[in-house]
Amino acid sequence: MESKIEIISTVTIENSPDLYKIVDVLNRNLKYENLMFGLALDKQDQEKAVFTIYRT
Repeated sequence: MESKIEIISTVTIENSPDLYKIVDVLNRNLKYENLMFGLALDKQDQEKAVFTIYRT
């Protein structure tokens, strides 16, 4: 059985030290809805973060 991960939405936002807390809470509470959330620094601008929503 193959697992597919689909990107639903991506947005670039200002980076903040506490953003990971929001992603952690979303992942813990919405995993049973087949949703997963990601956060990464923007490769071109380290002051920005890229927030992504996935369907698993």
